[in-house]
Amino acid sequence: MEVRFTPEEARLARIAAQEGVNPTELVKGAALRLLEDDARFRAGVRKSVEQADRGEFIDEEEMDARVKQMFRP
Repeated sequence: MEVRFTPEEARLARIAAQEGVNPTELVKGAALRLLEDDARFRAGVRKSVEQADRGEFIDEEEMDARVKQMFRP
């Protein structure tokens, strides 16, 4: 498979050189990471929907406490 980004080829080549890989490998790696991240996200959404379908919710107070905990310094 060949992917061309004509206006961005020079930028890709520069980034690839900095990373010590060829541009094709750089793009393949980026595409694979994107697909892996998307798969993890979709799995998380599916899990959440399944939990919601089973009635497994937390109340607003508990959610507020969790959010505050996450942003505590």
